[in-house]
Amino acid sequence: MIKKIGLHGNRINPDFYEYFSLLCKKLSDKKVEIFVFQTFLENINKNYPNKFNVKGTFTCFYDLEPDIDLMICIGGDGTFLEAVSIVRTLNIPIVGVNSGQLGFLTNISKNEIENAFNAIFSGNYLIQERTLLKLSSPSAIFPDFNFALNELTIHKLDTSSMIAINASVNSEYLNRYRADGLIISTATGSTAYSLSAGGPILVPEANNFVISPIAPHNLNVRPLVVPDTAVITLTIQSRTKKCLISLDHRSIAIDSSAQLTIKKADFTIKILQSLQYNFFNTLRYKLMWGADPRN
Repeated sequence: MIKKIGLHGNRINPDFYEYFSLLCKKLSDKKVEIFVFQTFLENINKNYPNKFNVKGTFTCFYDLEPDIDLMICIGGDGTFLEAVSIVRTLNIPIVGVNSGQLGFLTNISKNEIENAFNAIFSGNYLIQERTLLKLSSPSAIFPDFNFALNELTIHKLDTSSMIAINASVNSEYLNRYRADGLIISTATGSTAYSLSAGGPILVPEANNFVISPIAPHNLNVRPLVVPDTAVITLTIQSRTKKCLISLDHRSIAIDSSAQLTIKKADFTIKILQSLQYNFFNTLRYKLMWGADPRN
């Protein structure tokens, strides 16, 4: 039974207000305890005061109530990834409500809110466990949370020149990528940045990582799928001393001489889905497969 709800987001746009009000009423009717991301609450109170009773607030993983039953994320996939970095290892399921445009993680549309949350509070849902990747390096690059649900990206910085990235898989040399950058994505992240770089789409249950070069110098270099049991090691060479590295929505400039090790995390993120959720239906709808652009 769902008794405690976490509510995460950034802001509510005017065109989503009607649907947000519907969600607030649903939560109030169910008499659940509501804990809201502090910045989100401030934005709500500024524009739509006194929408619901708040039991408490949180700002990060360290002050999040560990016995919350469900984290509701309102926004797009970027907002969802922020929620992942807050929930972390607490095994709190996350459900995404899409208040923006294209979203694979926030897959409850505004028109589905009432039926979806009726089903959720009736216990009619499933929980998917999604793999994360873990980044390690001699110097801690992301000391607070060195994991990603979607991808790790290495990108050139402050130069128009390509960078060179030497990649090994399980200590076996793979390739020297001369490109604008390199993406290591999970199955979940295969529909994100990796897809725009020409990577394949994987079903969420696939136990794989995808290695996708960004604008490679050699057009014969293509994305590669490897098992997520593999350990990927990267070393970087650049004409400048810095390059940009990202874990999902978090980025930092690092010394380009760093050695990076990527492997599967030892915990998963739980995503709540409706019983009617179908990944292939989502693909057809989000990517407009079968749509005739002439109509």
